[in-house]
Amino acid sequence: MPELTQQMPDTTPPARPVVDSAQYGMAAFLAVAGASIAYNGTQMRSSASKDFLPPSTFAYVVGAALLVLSVLLAVATARGDTPDAEDGEDVDLAGGSDVRTLVLLVAVLSVNVFLIEPLGWPVTGAILFTGAAWVLGSRHWVRDIAIGVALSFGTFYAFYLGLGVPLPAGILNGVL
Repeated sequence: MPELTQQMPDTTPPARPVVDSAQYGMAAFLAVAGASIAYNGTQMRSSASKDFLPPSTFAYVVGAALLVLSVLLAVATARGDTPDAEDGEDVDLAGGSDVRTLVLLVAVLSVNVFLIEPLGWPVTGAILFTGAAWVLGSRHWVRDIAIGVALSFGTFYAFYLGLGVPLPAGILNGVL
């Protein structure tokens, strides 16, 4: 006859879920962005056009969507949900940040910001692409400059002809 043994109930407390505090930061950022966009929608003046929807509708929809997403992310984080790492992830998360690369990218972008008016977008766009490619490890100067020039002139004309938004021409004013 088999012996019946009585098992004691497990009294160990359940493991606390691992909370990723960066997700709370992202939820807060989404909430601030959503509230800001929705508030800016209230500041828009309605046009006298006969549009079906006023211009502020888009701001309200985007702001509300960001607010809903921020709440959903905060709730998911509180429940212990964490994002899964990608299968092809080749980044060593245990290693530190590459501050030198970040500072150099900020410097390249800052040069673009300060020189865009006097030199114009076609020139500074090429500098921006070439500088960013160099900072990120490319050493093919001729190819990088050629791609940068093609991209900057392409975006210049795409904005000007396609969207009707003139970018600063700078030293090439009158030539372009």
